[in-house]
Amino acid sequence: MKKSNITQSSSFSFLMPLFVAMGLLAISVTSCKTTKKTNVPDQQVELKKQDHETSEDSTEYELIIMDSRFQSWLATQPSANFYSQSYYENWNHRYVTEWNHRHSNPIQYGDFYQTRIDYDQNTDYGLELNYKLYYYFRFIEKEYGIVLVPRGK
Repeated sequence: MKKSNITQSSSFSFLMPLFVAMGLLAISVTSCKTTKKTNVPDQQVELKKQDHETSEDSTEYELIIMDSRFQSWLATQPSANFYSQSYYENWNHRYVTEWNHRHSNPIQYGDFYQTRIDYDQNTDYGLELNYKLYYYFRFIEKEYGIVLVPRGK
């Protein structure tokens, strides 16, 4: 009888580390997972030039934003006159430069930046368009957590 107890004890001590190792392996395999891709829609922004035939030389620009949540988010922001047009233009120049850089590097930044933004800082787009473009970039930062241009606090 004692002989069988010794045999059971030695086989148990041999199997115990094996079970522990297998358990740790199973835990480590199940705890490893790929990062979950957030469901962020691709962003499409376009500045569209509209020429009007009138006696005056007038050109209007339209900002087309494809993110359906933007307009409702914009309604919660300060009015266009909160900042000056030059304030919006300065920030938009920085934002557009970074946006276009990321658009040109999809391997590094992914396909989030679907369109290139043709923004010329020497063109007067008006207060309203600059306001919407500025707050579109702020929308991207707030809603998607993407910092395009670091801001001092």
